[in-house]
Amino acid sequence: MLILDGKKVSEHLKNQLKTRVEDFKKQYGTPPLLKVIIVGQDKASQVYVKNKHLACEKVGMKSEILELPASLTEEQLIQEIDKLNKDPRVDGILVQLPVPKTISTEAIFKSINSEKDADGITFFSTGLLWSGVDHVFPCTPSGVIKILKYYNIPIKGQRATVIGRSQIVGKPMAAMLLNENATVTIAHSGTADLQEITKGSDIVVVAAGKPNFFGAEYFSEKSVVVDVGIHGTGSGKLCGDVNFAEVNGKVSAITPVPGGVGPMTIACLLENTLDLALKRKRQS
Repeated sequence: MLILDGKKVSEHLKNQLKTRVEDFKKQYGTPPLLKVIIVGQDKASQVYVKNKHLACEKVGMKSEILELPASLTEEQLIQEIDKLNKDPRVDGILVQLPVPKTISTEAIFKSINSEKDADGITFFSTGLLWSGVDHVFPCTPSGVIKILKYYNIPIKGQRATVIGRSQIVGKPMAAMLLNENATVTIAHSGTADLQEITKGSDIVVVAAGKPNFFGAEYFSEKSVVVDVGIHGTGSGKLCGDVNFAEVNGKVSAITPVPGGVGPMTIACLLENTLDLALKRKRQS
């Protein structure tokens, strides 16, 4: 069984990005700038934002964090985003999710300028993705594709199942696999005979949000399993949606948690920011 080491792949990508950022600075004088907005004091979000900031520094990019109170209204957040849309210094904008329930993610997706959409999640970016137009891609699905390609796992002509239909992972993951010429099934809570579907799939991307839920009975020996889930356990460790201990050795390949998709999500965020910065510079 092959372990799909996302940390290894992310380091490979970040080394490439470091060289590209150096070239960018030589040509334009300043590094690309990612602006991250965090609303409230969610501990996990604070850790994620810190990790993104450190990753930016590692490749020579600049990152600034805008911390806003949980009492912020939706209108106030949109005003802050609009300021960044108009700020010529800013190349990429990311709003760290989740946000307080008083703020709709739909409003966020609508308000970020697609030319600064570092996470690839605006409605405009989503439309381009489903149209097969080259633009920035949502970070987690993009990371999944890069892992598969790094390990030379065939995608074209393969049967792929995506479990989960979120706007950030499930749906764009299906679109990206489709654009790679896979035959794609989107499974969800209303799907009948899920085990039959996943066992008949060559690639299974699990993004259901259910810790350790998917055991060996969902997969076959030929399955390439990509586990997007990440959950804290009572012992302070992390687990995915797939029961790794039970599935280990019974599939063709699998991403671990931690160390699988997570590191790639951050690396792809950096790549998106750099690509957006280059596009803006070339258009100006």
